[in-house]
Parts: sequence; C-alpha cells; structure tokens
Amino acid sequence: MGGEAFKALADPTRRRILELLRCGDLTAGQLAEHFDMTKPSISHHLNALKAAGLVDAERAGQSIVYSLNTSVLQDLMSWFLTFTDRSDSNDR
Repeated sequence: MGGEAFKALADPTRRRILELLRCGDLTAGQLAEHFDMTKPSISHHLNALKAAGLVDAERAGQSIVYSLNTSVLQDLMSWFLTFTDRSDSNDR
C-alpha cells in the first residue's frame, strides 16, 4: 500500500475533492467553485491526488476532467477492513 495515498487522504481539502468526484467527473474549475482558495492551490491538491493514484485526469479540449480512480480506493478500503476483521476476532 503506497504511502502517497495515505498522505493525500490526510488533507481535508483532498478528502472533500474525492467526495465531490464521487458524484461525477469534474474539471478543475468546477472543483475550485467549491473552495475558497486559488486555482493554483486546487491544482496542487489535484496533483497530489493524481500522484497518489486516487484520481485520473483526462484532457477534454481546453479543460482537464478529473475522475475517481475507484480501483485504488477499493484497495485502500480492503486494507482498512483487515483491521476491522482483526479487532472483531480479538473481542471474543
């Protein structure tokens, strides 16, 4: 499990970006509308999410459209669930 994904998820802005993308693909400009920060700041967060493999980016004309990389998120969730399974078995 890559440490980049955990570092990316530690930031509340990045978690919010992932929540927004859960509802559908968005451009950087559309994402920026949800935050009170500069577009370069949003771009920095998107680059961190891309580097962690949590989002994919695809050029569409003049815009870049961002989407969730669900396979990486599913891998992370599976990893987290291994801790739940262990703690359940320790309670018995």
